[in-house]
Amino acid sequence: MTTASIYVSRLLTDRAMDRLRTVGHPVRVGAEAPPSRADLLAGIAGASAAVITLTERIDAEVLAAAGPQLSVIANVAVGYDNIDLDAAAAAGVTVTNTPGVLDRATADHTMALILACTRRVAEGDRFLRSREPWVWGPRMLVGLDISAGATLGIMGYGRIGQAVARRAQAFDMKVVATARSREPGTVEDGVSFVHTAELLAESDVVSVHTPLTAATRHLIDADALRAMKPTSYLINTARGGVVDEAALITALHEGWIRGAALDVFEGEPQVNPALLGAPGLVITPHTGSAGEATRDAMGLLAVDNAAAVLAGKPALTAVR
Repeated sequence: MTTASIYVSRLLTDRAMDRLRTVGHPVRVGAEAPPSRADLLAGIAGASAAVITLTERIDAEVLAAAGPQLSVIANVAVGYDNIDLDAAAAAGVTVTNTPGVLDRATADHTMALILACTRRVAEGDRFLRSREPWVWGPRMLVGLDISAGATLGIMGYGRIGQAVARRAQAFDMKVVATARSREPGTVEDGVSFVHTAELLAESDVVSVHTPLTAATRHLIDADALRAMKPTSYLINTARGGVVDEAALITALHEGWIRGAALDVFEGEPQVNPALLGAPGLVITPHTGSAGEATRDAMGLLAVDNAAAVLAGKPALTAVR
């Protein structure tokens, strides 16, 4: 009888790696950097379980390379657009993700980006590092007072969207949202649900929290950006493909909106060079979940999902 083994595509946190060693199966671990396609195919070959990250694309070729004994792919992420779910189902492989454990950290980072963008934090930092002479002035680096009646529009009112709403309300922001599960015109916990057109037209800050699907790709396109206030800001901590970056670059240069902040990118990990020169833009390298406790929790949940399936039990957080 073949011994079950676990392939881990990238080095996880120390706590997660320690948990892996207690599962009772041989473990093959990749490097801290993302594996090449060839390394991914070689690494997963013969594995009974694979713990992967969002940088690894799992398709029919990878599943075939793994072999028929592969029973579970545990994604260390809440999103799973990097996995071909249909191919996994055809191969009889359970796919899991890590929902819930990163909501607060991602919401915290969203608020950090909102403040950095509206209060021009990154711009001020760059200015001082340039060593240009300066003196305080009443019109210097003036931005939006979000606590002075500003409206936050949340597109996608899942767990992360709800966590962002609670934080925004603590800053005295008015919150409106769109959600497939709520009827426009209803109010829940102080959040008013509206149609997308109304949200875009009324919000001072639009924050995107939808998964990336065929329906949401380029949800924020040129039409959506033109529908926003010229004094408004766009924040994206969801997935890069939800925003049409070419349209956003044009919007920032031509003043359709005042500013934006992105934690995710269409061609990630490559970043469109034109974004780097766009005015009013704050960017971070997909660090929405990069809290110490959160990254531990993500890795631990992924490992526990893999262990459960290998033990013949239901996955803790199965996608399919």
